[in-house]
Order: sequence, then structure tokens, then C-alpha cells
Amino acid sequence: MNKEQGLTERKCEACHPDTPVLKGRELREYYQQLGGDWKLVDDHHLTKTYEFNNFREALDFTVKIGEMSEDEGHHPEIKLTWGKVTVTVYTHAIDGLSENDFIWAAKADQIDQ
Repeated sequence: MNKEQGLTERKCEACHPDTPVLKGRELREYYQQLGGDWKLVDDHHLTKTYEFNNFREALDFTVKIGEMSEDEGHHPEIKLTWGKVTVTVYTHAIDGLSENDFIWAAKADQIDQ
């Protein structure tokens, strides 16, 4: 992947079990590129709750990030409740974080704007 591009300009690439898990300094560098209240949990996954005025807005956002997930070929866990959408993202193939997770998170934030 071209690291000169911003996260939202990149495309998720297929991961395999031998894809390295992001750790240490490299993990922190990717995390610092995210804004908007993302939480890094146990250096294993990213999570964020988006808040909306009602169920319809939350549902519409869920559909939008679902479509983006299909386009990227990278799929989060999504929890939809009244006025809230909570997402958790990590790379299942490696049971940890990869560059794809940060690309996905940045693109989700872009949709929320």
C-alpha cells in the first residue's frame, strides 16, 4: 500500500494469516492518524460509537458503512440501537489490527461528516 496517501485515499487489500499484526510504534502511528473518538482496545481492535438524533439517522449510517465495507472487502462488527451505531473493527484473519482497519475507520468517519 502507498503510505504517502492519506488513509481515506487507500483501498483495503486482502489479508492472509501471514499478514503481520500491527504492533508498537507502527500501531501508534496509524492510531494517531485517526481522529474522532476512536478507542484502541488492548492493541487488538478499534471501537467507536457514533451518535445520531434518532433511529432513522443511525440506520441510514449503518447502511452507508455497510456499503463501504462491501466496497472495501473489509467488514466490521456493527451494533445498531436507537440513535447510536457502535462499530468494532479488526482483521479476523490475523486476530489483530492491520492497515485495513485504520483505512476502514477513516472512511467510516468520512461518511459521518
